[in-house]
Amino acid sequence: MQESIKPTLLKSPVQLLAFGFGSGLAPKAPGTFGTLAAVPLYWLLGGLGLAYYSLVVLAAALVGIWICDRASKQLGVHDHPGIVWDEFVGYWVTMWALPADWTWMLAGFIVFRVFDIAKPWPIGPLDRQVDGGLGIMVDDIVAGIMACAVLHLAHGLWVMP
Repeated sequence: MQESIKPTLLKSPVQLLAFGFGSGLAPKAPGTFGTLAAVPLYWLLGGLGLAYYSLVVLAAALVGIWICDRASKQLGVHDHPGIVWDEFVGYWVTMWALPADWTWMLAGFIVFRVFDIAKPWPIGPLDRQVDGGLGIMVDDIVAGIMACAVLHLAHGLWVMP
């Protein structure tokens, strides 16, 4: 295996995005810091309306496969811990069709991080078995889908008369 190359965010727009505008450079828990950096961007995106929000998240996921693949190849490491674009997209998937207010944003942050860290089935096998940019992205997207389902269930119970 090739030795890891130090990230050069200011020289590589791909790495700047992959490393979540620098949030992935946190020395501990870069995934958590990456997710935290995704929160204010969600707040901005939350006003787009569901159709546009969905298109932006889909585009971010598809482009993210390329971004993460390219950055990992530039660095010589599959799924470098500092690559957090997948956390951005996973959080945005988590928040799909939920209110853009601080309580749901906090709940989404917590539930997504639990799924992303614990990696219950099928997240864990996907993380281990899928390679390349898709492999970097897919486990966080599935964690986001599962977290989104939990939050929609909670939202439905919360607002029931």
